[in-house]
Amino acid sequence: MTIRSLQHLPAVLAGCLALAGSLSAAETMEILTPPPPPTPRINGPTIFGVRPHAPFLYTIPVTGDRPITYSVDALPDGLTVDPATGRITGKIAAAGEYPVVFRATNALGAAEKKFRIVCGDRIALTPPLGWNSWNSWAGSVDQDKVLRSARALVSSGLADHGWTYVNIDDTWQGERGGPHHAILGNEKFPDMKQLCDDVHALGLKIGIYSSPWITTYAGYRGGSSDDAQGSWQKLKDYEPNKRIGAFEFAKNDAAQWADWGFDYLKYDWHPNDVEHTQQMSLALRATGRDIVLSLSNSAPIEHAAEFAKWANAWRTTGDIVDVWQPPTPQPWQNSVSEIGFNQDKWAPFGGPGHWNDPDMLVVGWVGWGPQLHPTHLTAAEQYTHITLWSMLAAPLLIGCDLERLDAFTLNLLTNDEVLAVNQDALGVSAHRVATIGAIDVFQKPLEDGGTALGFFNRGDQVHTIPVQLERLGLGGRRHVRDLWRQKDIGDFEKEISVTVESHNVILYKVTAATPPGS
Repeated sequence: MTIRSLQHLPAVLAGCLALAGSLSAAETMEILTPPPPPTPRINGPTIFGVRPHAPFLYTIPVTGDRPITYSVDALPDGLTVDPATGRITGKIAAAGEYPVVFRATNALGAAEKKFRIVCGDRIALTPPLGWNSWNSWAGSVDQDKVLRSARALVSSGLADHGWTYVNIDDTWQGERGGPHHAILGNEKFPDMKQLCDDVHALGLKIGIYSSPWITTYAGYRGGSSDDAQGSWQKLKDYEPNKRIGAFEFAKNDAAQWADWGFDYLKYDWHPNDVEHTQQMSLALRATGRDIVLSLSNSAPIEHAAEFAKWANAWRTTGDIVDVWQPPTPQPWQNSVSEIGFNQDKWAPFGGPGHWNDPDMLVVGWVGWGPQLHPTHLTAAEQYTHITLWSMLAAPLLIGCDLERLDAFTLNLLTNDEVLAVNQDALGVSAHRVATIGAIDVFQKPLEDGGTALGFFNRGDQVHTIPVQLERLGLGGRRHVRDLWRQKDIGDFEKEISVTVESHNVILYKVTAATPPGS
């Protein structure tokens, strides 16, 4: 049985399979989101940014029974859509905003969705969605694991919900050479160009890792050297080389990544500085390829406004681990709760094209090496994790083994109404607007005029609170929908009562109620 078919299993059947030993213990956790209908449903954001003349790749994410036929109304000159896969490719020469309509049809029905292609100076107009190798494979990553992960992103159905990027982290680096005198892949990555082509052929995008330091965190070659030719020696004690050398090779490396076909760069050093952010940003732009620039780690907030000019994302914290609260295993590691509930000061700096990044998702099977384990987060804490990152308009990068997805984790990552909060084109990060006992209330305005409200119980007991809608600027009659359960709650005029389990969350979307009889 394929993972794609598991996506459509009701929770009771998934539980039976778990008892039979076919699935992990996570399968017994409560699955809240109903499966998508067999008729086509077009998912993902409503906007996409590209620069003039840059290679264009966007795969329309659609759920529903296959085969599906795709088309696009008013596609701009230079772009074509594959009717069998929904992949839009080509190049746009003229800057501008192009409103289009996506269409998807199968034997059971049809769907359409309004969409905007914005050709200009900015990319990453919504937070990136994808996968990164570090939290599962760390230093054991190789070309085969990355390609298998890309295939699993498609076969699981995650790609049908907008998950796009497949990102290699540290330890891929080999010698410096080739036509660009750039870092080449080591024995674990013998053919980077073929890997990029294979990932693109799946309709996905691919990312790579580097550092301006001489030596990366994992002890591999970085982007600078004390030698003009870029020579480098792997040292047993490489701490002295966690620094930027006298000679830098940002242009060389960026040109090589573009030739291979990479779409994303995780650029990792500490402390992040504006000079080297700008240097790499300009080097990437000079290639003519749209490559998302994501800074890591623990960006100094005093430079946030400058980072927003040059980077598409920046880590607001140290490394995350799969525990709910301190103490964490190492002082430089952070728990989900201490990261997630301490992002308020960053909110003004995030937005379309430049996102606050509170680090990767720690759900599913993780482990930072070949020995993996199910996340230590409870089901409730995982719902909180995904909800809070979505409300914060953060990049969502899965860190688990994608070939080991269970029904619970897959359901957690494929709720399109929750993902729509993250991918909302307005791009506003949620703010904490109230704390009522153990419950923090977060509010996020949405492009369609609606409001997302997240009620997070950080305590150890069940809590019920009254919520005065007028105090949140939501006066008048309002319609409330539970996004995790994809269920309408009803219309309310003044107050709603919310009950939240320990370490859990309720996520509502509030909109103006339809007048009776209309």
